[in-house]
Amino acid sequence: MSTYSIMLFPPADSLETDVVLRALVSAHRYLAELKGVARTIPNEGLLISTLSLQEAQSSSEIENIITTQDALYKYQIQPQNADPMSKEVAYYAEGLAIGFKQVRDSGLLTLNTILAVQAVLEGNDAGFRKTPGTELKNEQTGEVVYEPPSPEEVPEMMSVLERFIHDDSKLDPLVRMALIHHQFETIHPFYDGNGRTGRIVNILFLVKEGLLDMPILYLSRYISQTKSAYYQGLQQVRDNHDWEPWLVYMLHGVAVTARHTTRLIEEIRVLLQEYKQRIRKDYRFYSQDLINNIFRHPYTKVAFLEHDLTVSRATATRYLDALSADGILHKHRLGRENYYINRALVELLFNLPELDK
Repeated sequence: MSTYSIMLFPPADSLETDVVLRALVSAHRYLAELKGVARTIPNEGLLISTLSLQEAQSSSEIENIITTQDALYKYQIQPQNADPMSKEVAYYAEGLAIGFKQVRDSGLLTLNTILAVQAVLEGNDAGFRKTPGTELKNEQTGEVVYEPPSPEEVPEMMSVLERFIHDDSKLDPLVRMALIHHQFETIHPFYDGNGRTGRIVNILFLVKEGLLDMPILYLSRYISQTKSAYYQGLQQVRDNHDWEPWLVYMLHGVAVTARHTTRLIEEIRVLLQEYKQRIRKDYRFYSQDLINNIFRHPYTKVAFLEHDLTVSRATATRYLDALSADGILHKHRLGRENYYINRALVELLFNLPELDK
């Protein structure tokens, strides 16, 4: 079992090795491309609503909270009838949204924001661990591989981490992100939700540093598909203070997922233009708000359109039924309510290609 001693500030000259610097070049290149292509989508809410739900699904999957994107979108249509797993994943998306708003409004990533995110994820405000005995075990063998710090140490350690998040540093911000994530997971400050909260902190830190305008880097899918390497990297630092493999793993993840997300956004942009041109040409009720609605809500419903377009229920129903009759949307029934699927967009989101590892 590891008896890792928390080392929040490894020597800077031992971190940015030649191998790490080469990985940084690639990660920054693809992250900048992602930031640029995201700005070509006129409504940021469109990307946040779709990509954050995918992030929520993948991040929760790492913790064996399994659901489908279909179930998640149906949760948005009828939250009162959702299954427990879908609710948990939806809470992740909600926590990410709350964290993003606080970071964007303040320019800071504080402990209060991290606590607020975790409270939404877990549905309670228990805060930091207060009882001893927490152990991290190997999922396959049940062997205890690491004991996090005692509860008495957690508040001070998290305060030190908060200062590190905001201190001036010569370290590259992507290296700092990888350090912050490792130390957060090693402190393991909460009873539950540490992994998911830590992955949200990754995204929020990139927004705080100006490397992203919005929380759209789909990093959890990479971690989910390389889970053994992720946990091995975390433990290798605890056992041997060997940071280079961990940093390279995280930087490679940034590059891979940024490149993948850029391609996805470009495909969404093309589809958005196709729908815009077709609906503008064939329907007198065309508006940008209508386009925004059916892309922000791949599963939309009359109430969503009523709200976004400020029209009556009858008018919203007429618009959606007309688009459904022509195959632009696909009409379905859920209980007593109809919903309408933007099938072309859903096919993009549900059938993602494998990541280039």
